[in-house]
Amino acid sequence: MVASFNETRIREQIVRYGASLFNRGLTPGSSGNISVRLDDGGWLVTPTNASLGFLDPASLSRLDAKGNLLAGDKPTKEAPLHAALYDTVRHSRAVVHLHSTHSVALSILPDVDPTAVLPPLTPYYLMRAGRTALVPYFRPGDPAVADAIKGLAGKYTSVLLANHGPVVAGKDLEAAVYAIEEMEETAKLHLLLRNLNPRHLSPSQVDDLARHFDLPASPHSHDDE
Repeated sequence: MVASFNETRIREQIVRYGASLFNRGLTPGSSGNISVRLDDGGWLVTPTNASLGFLDPASLSRLDAKGNLLAGDKPTKEAPLHAALYDTVRHSRAVVHLHSTHSVALSILPDVDPTAVLPPLTPYYLMRAGRTALVPYFRPGDPAVADAIKGLAGKYTSVLLANHGPVVAGKDLEAAVYAIEEMEETAKLHLLLRNLNPRHLSPSQVDDLARHFDLPASPHSHDDE
């Protein structure tokens, strides 16, 4: 099938952002995957066993709106996870899933709040990633993880898969990448400050951010006051 100009541009964008994430050590080996939903309802997704650092734009998997492979290599086994976010987070046009170190470490801790994985440490975490849900462990590629995502009913654009890694949906690929990077940096801060009684943003500061940047209501309002 012949790619449109817009699709060609998106393929190049996926390759560029994939290389950036890989080169900065945010997802090692052949881990992690990226998808972008196209104007016809179908989507492009990175292939199975593909390193994000060495993607070929022509080999990206081209799926139709039902997830059937139309062209390119076999898609990542995490495609159902991406589909579940597209189905429930209606405004999303891109999904990024990584195995970034600090987010994975956070997903393994026993005392993580499944409704708010990270506290409100910085404004940009809330502005870009919002609150993050923890999804129980499932085998990679298990279709049950899609059911767990659907069970969140679109209330979260960022999710942490237990013992696995973060996945974020965004209005476009740039937004999704920036959000997952902010989530990883916040996870790093959280682990560095663990047991040091850090100063979180207050409920009034969180509310101020929500008003000014049209953010969804946050569960953090009970944290500090």
